[in-house]
Amino acid sequence: MRVDGGEDLLRTLDLAELEWTVRLSSAPDASAPDACGAGAALPADELASVRAGIPARVPGNVHDDLLRAGIIPDPYRDDAVNGLAWIGEGDWTYEAPLPDGAVRAGGRERAELVFEGLQTVAVVEIDGVPVAHTENMHRRHGTDVTGLISPHGSRISVGFASAARVMREREAADPGGPLPYDWAYPYNRLRTMASSVGWDWAPPLVSAGIWRPARLEVWEGIRLRSHVRTSLAPDLTDGELIVDVELAAAGDAVARGKVDIRLGDRTWTIPVDGATSVRLPVAAPELWHPRGHGDPVLHEVVIGVVGTGTCERHRVAFRHVALDTAVDEWGRRFGLVVNGIAVQARGANWIPQDLLMSRVGEQRCIGLVGEAVAANMTMLRVWGGGVYEQDAFYRACDEAGLLVWQDFAFACAAYPEEEPLRAEVEAEAREQVRRLAAHPSVVLWNGSNECLQGWDDWGWRERVGTRTWGESYYRRLLPEIVAEEGCGTPYVPSSPFSSSPGVAPNADGEGTVHLWDQWNLLDHTTYRDHVPRFVAELGHQAPPAWATLRAALTRMPGRGDDAQLDHRQRQIGGMRHLVRRLDGHVPEPDALLDDLDDWLWATQLQQAEALRVAAEHLRGRWPRTTGLLVWQMGDAWPGISWSIVDHAGRRKPSWYALRRAFAPRAVSLQPIDGTPYVVLVNDTGEPWQAHVALRRVHVVDGELAAELLEVTVPPRDTARRRLGAEVVLPHRRREEVLVADVGELRATMMLCRPDGVRWAAPRPAVNIVRDADGWDVTVEADVLLADVSIMADRLAPAASADDQLRTLLPGESTTFRILAGGSLSGADHTDPSAWSARPLLRTRNDLWHR
Repeated sequence: MRVDGGEDLLRTLDLAELEWTVRLSSAPDASAPDACGAGAALPADELASVRAGIPARVPGNVHDDLLRAGIIPDPYRDDAVNGLAWIGEGDWTYEAPLPDGAVRAGGRERAELVFEGLQTVAVVEIDGVPVAHTENMHRRHGTDVTGLISPHGSRISVGFASAARVMREREAADPGGPLPYDWAYPYNRLRTMASSVGWDWAPPLVSAGIWRPARLEVWEGIRLRSHVRTSLAPDLTDGELIVDVELAAAGDAVARGKVDIRLGDRTWTIPVDGATSVRLPVAAPELWHPRGHGDPVLHEVVIGVVGTGTCERHRVAFRHVALDTAVDEWGRRFGLVVNGIAVQARGANWIPQDLLMSRVGEQRCIGLVGEAVAANMTMLRVWGGGVYEQDAFYRACDEAGLLVWQDFAFACAAYPEEEPLRAEVEAEAREQVRRLAAHPSVVLWNGSNECLQGWDDWGWRERVGTRTWGESYYRRLLPEIVAEEGCGTPYVPSSPFSSSPGVAPNADGEGTVHLWDQWNLLDHTTYRDHVPRFVAELGHQAPPAWATLRAALTRMPGRGDDAQLDHRQRQIGGMRHLVRRLDGHVPEPDALLDDLDDWLWATQLQQAEALRVAAEHLRGRWPRTTGLLVWQMGDAWPGISWSIVDHAGRRKPSWYALRRAFAPRAVSLQPIDGTPYVVLVNDTGEPWQAHVALRRVHVVDGELAAELLEVTVPPRDTARRRLGAEVVLPHRRREEVLVADVGELRATMMLCRPDGVRWAAPRPAVNIVRDADGWDVTVEADVLLADVSIMADRLAPAASADDQLRTLLPGESTTFRILAGGSLSGADHTDPSAWSARPLLRTRNDLWHR
């Protein structure tokens, strides 16, 4: 039987509108081995209410439902998370009544339940009848429920088994024993967010819930489903619009009809008999370009069933991307080429924005993408220990011209390749590559994070033996799926990764590297000892903003080694590293622990300095080094980590340092072979006629010597010039600093070991002008002031500064714009004395005069 194209009578019920409850359907077994604190018990009355059921939200998670009910504290406040492991060890059931009339009587309708995300092991039931079983947080689940929902109302339930218990049970059932992984649970046994079991930047927080939107779709007649993507020839002239169309009829009918496909002024009409896939030629399309290379042009595609009002709209773009791994004089290149032009990747790694991912709405996600754009980034890497991001993330990157390196969800573990995991991996990968194929921003797929390195460097060979560990995923299954579904997007099996056979991961002359010795073992200045082809990870820790800590702690500590702060640190030895990385850069680092304000400022400043040094050095090595992605963009909780924007969305000083170092045109002073050079980077399409004003400046007396350089930097190129002896050679090394100015750009360089500089005591003059939105704060330097910053969150939690880390020579002044972020009623805040000293005004000089 066939049904010709007719009106689509689709009705959608957002399941968020239902009255949900959640109940503890099976309590954790406190005696279970490795139950990770499951024995933390609730008072009897609260346990009874949780067993009976409490109000719940969809999308959501059981932690937030318990928090709203007043049963648990905020997991991120103080050390509350330590007592909440029992939640992840229990089984939970979400239930809600479907309203009368959700489906109509008569049997002419078709109904489908759609869950965009379930976390993680779930059984979906309608009136007690199981209709779906899911075991993958990373997949969309659609289930035909035609005939199962009563027109007079039914009840839907989603029962979640403890993911923590399932992970342990599956590991225990493996006759070969454990496979390598880290953290609290064997996340390599289940397709869930790896970092939910803890990481070196977040605590374990295994939850359950309907974590992404869910809906009931009901229709009669014909239902249109379509999927679009594009391809573009390397010569950029011939494009294709690839369209998959399915017409689904209610009941058992097979649908047929005609479909119009419109792209700009082009229209194609095609017949559809159930389903079809077509490749439509698009000559000379207007191209999508990455940031700094042109406009990110997007096109709307409208697909409609002829003779009906049924249509779907999509956005596509045309661009060609390739991965250049050719051999050159330095080894083997690793660089992305978009529309025939080699692009300079500068950006950050993107981890989950919250451990409870249902908390991350579109605006929060788009806001952090905006922070990357504002910091002059050109690429974000979606890291494999998190999730495949929501559609809003990729749309925002498409619109901004921001490149996306997309990991598959494998990280730092050996993964079995047998069933049932293998089938889930294949279905997940195919769904996600197909979903993201239309997004021009997605320019690279990566099979795994540090999994090949684990095999080569972390002793996995001996521990795994002859068992499977994921290699066939990374080298066969995943690249096959990308080739079939990814429309020419390049693929690499892991990061770090060496392109040449037989070369181990993490080699400077090959592929991608992760530079972690500088944080774990060495001084950040040793970044200059490396000239890799592409740095996919490097980072330096710092605490969050003061206001972010204050909101997370009942008692604000007075010292930098307080136990409350130590709980925010999830890396073993991380607190020690924070202080030891200050050795040689500030006087008496250990004494900083005595004062929280100074400890915060010094460690935040050190993160900024470390990332600045890395970014300036590596960008100056273009085109040998083609990319740098710092670890990490944001935070999953209010912790001490490598983020440059903290969990509350506040910028750390390192964000401002990277904004300068990542600017399309940037200037720096760097020691090269022991001699100071000025390094100019021009990542624009036009030559840069740079007038470089070089000075040697005394920290109190001002300019001592000067030199003017005229440098032309070609498009997409760098230039290095050695400084003249008169400027470089100091009279009093510990009291003099080199300064390079190119227009509004400024770079500085110390002439001795950083902690040996005799910074003068700061006594700046400050003037404040208030208006309806905030303050203009002008700071005038009496001596050389290094890294002048206003910590606006100390004024008001919502306040923010337009800039930080400015250097002022004696007699110079600068104006900061401070936005209040809310109402200015109340205190005037125009007393200059309040703005002219710590903790509101900070300089590097402060740390020499504590």
